[in-house]
Amino acid sequence: MNPSQQVERREATIRKGEPALPGDLALPADATGIVVFAHGSGSSRFSARNRLVADSLNGGGLATLLFDLLTADEHEVDQRTRELRFDIPMLGQRLTRTVDWLKEQPGIENLPVGLFGASTGSAAALIAAAERPGTVAAVVSRGGRPDLTGPRLERVRAPTLLIVGGDDSPVIGMNRDAARDLRCEHRIEIIPGATHLFEEPGKLEEVARLARDWFLTYLVPRTGRHRAGGGRGSV
Repeated sequence: MNPSQQVERREATIRKGEPALPGDLALPADATGIVVFAHGSGSSRFSARNRLVADSLNGGGLATLLFDLLTADEHEVDQRTRELRFDIPMLGQRLTRTVDWLKEQPGIENLPVGLFGASTGSAAALIAAAERPGTVAAVVSRGGRPDLTGPRLERVRAPTLLIVGGDDSPVIGMNRDAARDLRCEHRIEIIPGATHLFEEPGKLEEVARLARDWFLTYLVPRTGRHRAGGGRGSV
């Protein structure tokens, strides 16, 4: 990670269908790709865990977009009922249209796109990868539920890294079962001593390192390096 990496940060609103969704863009001066984050159950773009990973990616020269999969009103309902966080088809559709939105933004539209999903957000990421095989170049799942993706797992073409905590036995099994249905390049990384949220010392940093290495390997611009700075329109 390069701590001196110059990063422009700004708010964004994803306006591609309804509802509009708020997000936070981080754009290194010479980004080689952009990673969209799909947060997990009951979380938001302010997730401290996802922001730690995003900072690591920024230090590696990758742009990031953290955005809310639910509106403020929906989030309030979900905090009471916990129903929307498991509406995987809806979350996958919203992530897919966010990928489409990215490809319309001047100055960053040519950057290769990666998806980082946590918990149930991993299923949304894999749905979006299946729906946009020509756009999504890589996927990373952290403590994810790829089993919730359903039959679209077989349609994923982006190289996929599944990161699971070594002490998260039920999720290890779910990831291994889902991996059997993947027809793309994929790998399972089990981090010893980590539980579902990777709260143990150093474990989340290991997630960030693995994710950064995966994205830097697969987010390769098709036609040279595309600068993420200068000439961008309002987002």
